[in-house]
Amino acid sequence: MRQPTIFLPHGAGPCFFMEWTMGPRDSWDKLAAWLRSIEASLPAPPRALLVISAHWETTAPTVLASPAPPLYFDYSGFPPHTYELEWKAPGSPVLAKRVQELLSAAGIASSTDATRGFDHGVFIPLKVAFPDAKFPTIQLSLQKGLDPAVHLAVGRALAPLRDEGVLIIGSGLSFHNMRAFQTGGGGPESKAFDDWLSTTVVKDQKGRDAELGAWANAPSARDSHPREEHLLPLMVAAGAAAEDRGEVVFRDIILGKTMSAVRFG
Repeated sequence: MRQPTIFLPHGAGPCFFMEWTMGPRDSWDKLAAWLRSIEASLPAPPRALLVISAHWETTAPTVLASPAPPLYFDYSGFPPHTYELEWKAPGSPVLAKRVQELLSAAGIASSTDATRGFDHGVFIPLKVAFPDAKFPTIQLSLQKGLDPAVHLAVGRALAPLRDEGVLIIGSGLSFHNMRAFQTGGGGPESKAFDDWLSTTVVKDQKGRDAELGAWANAPSARDSHPREEHLLPLMVAAGAAAEDRGEVVFRDIILGKTMSAVRFG
């Protein structure tokens, strides 16, 4: 059965696995509950997971090809136990090769990496959503330059994977302005941008791609994303959605900022 594509907020560092002290203790509880609901919402158990994280950028799209990727603890300043977390999902060199084949067929050069581990944009939300780590999982990088058109095209190239049982997940945040998090600002701006996002993802493929490609013209766009690496995983998920329209399936105000998750199909 065809799998959907999903864009999810991955939280802040290891926020789901510690006592949160940088705001209300329950700041991330609703998001964690939604993440736990993902598996049951799928049309069938996925054959594998393909994750595009905001936390990996390379010159050309690069696929993790290790059969057993380690964890890459790319956050800092959190409690010691958060550097001892485990999530032992197997990799899939076969799926990594298939990803490269699809990208090549679309004229997109790519590469592989057999040593890097899953960064926290992968293992933190997926440890909540798929705690038993039973599905083979690979990660695909963003391409440096962060061109939205490139990432929409990457998604379109990978769309056939959905009919092969692969769940494509973009992991980022619909609002990512670190200065606003530190100062407490950004609430109205996050809502304005999120409102635009919710009306954009429901459009047909042509209209959606045009709007997402010009995302920087959206209300409060640069207030919400001074740098767009946390938005680009959405572009890949949207590209892979093809004709399927999107829907905001989670929305919450977290630390005073409006944040959403989107599902296509």
